[in-house]
Amino acid sequence: MAEIHREMMRGQMLAIELNLSIALSDGQWLNAATLFERPPLQWSLQPTITFALSAGFILAAIFLFALTRVTAPLSMLSSAAENLGGEEATEPLPADGPLEVQELIHAFNRMQHRITSLVAERTRMLAALGHDLRSPLTAMRVRAEFVEDNETRSSMISLIGEMQSMVETTLSFARGLADAEKPEDCELGSFLQALRNDMLNGFELLPGDPVQICLRQNAMRRALRNVIENALRYGGEAQIGYGLEDGFALITVSDPGPGIPEADLERVFEPYTRLEVSRSLETGGHGLGLSIAGTILRAHGGSLTLRNQPEGGLCAVLKLPLGQ
Repeated sequence: MAEIHREMMRGQMLAIELNLSIALSDGQWLNAATLFERPPLQWSLQPTITFALSAGFILAAIFLFALTRVTAPLSMLSSAAENLGGEEATEPLPADGPLEVQELIHAFNRMQHRITSLVAERTRMLAALGHDLRSPLTAMRVRAEFVEDNETRSSMISLIGEMQSMVETTLSFARGLADAEKPEDCELGSFLQALRNDMLNGFELLPGDPVQICLRQNAMRRALRNVIENALRYGGEAQIGYGLEDGFALITVSDPGPGIPEADLERVFEPYTRLEVSRSLETGGHGLGLSIAGTILRAHGGSLTLRNQPEGGLCAVLKLPLGQ
């Protein structure tokens, strides 16, 4: 009977008929017949649905936990990669998540340390070189004063002055890479108005909506001065606008000048790059202004781009996050 029952439960038998005959003491027979069928499904519909929903919720929770364990470290890594190269020192990322993700984070930390050390060493070398050049240039300037020929003396003094100016600009560029100023909250319109009041060559400030922003104010003044002075130098006048766009603060510096060839819109951000062919310091500077401004904007987590305007002239767009 046990074997028959096992076969029924496995579905190999749908039913079994049992006939029983028992001889009684008075000579009669007791006959019995019965039909055994395979038992039906033990669970009703409601418990089945409850079990399925519970199992689904548990599996979903396990899946979300596993997904979060992978995506959270990757999101942290993406954010750190985006901020790599800013002014503030960055701490190594904590290694978390699966083994492969931890190995990736360790590799990123090593790369971040190498890049930071390389940039710091380059900045120190640039600052030291500019500083060491000051003394011999000063000595050359003094000796040039004793040259008897007026034309030769004037030429030498002019060249030495140009070299000294380049050294000062290079030192300024190095300080822009190395200085770490504390960010402060301010209202962008008031910040630009104060800058307008401080600059000898004024600019037109267009009205804009109130924008609260966190800035390294001295560095940002320096970046804006460089961009505005470029606009005044090549366009004769500058028009400044500001506002919000897609969660970022935008500052536009427009001028009615000749603009820049499309092929050179990116090249002008390279240090010592000048498009003004006369090479005169009075008309073109040293070619570091936009480099310094771009470095400061990137240190804020923002960007500086140039575009030619359809009506003529150049527009510099400074894009900044609202907070640090």
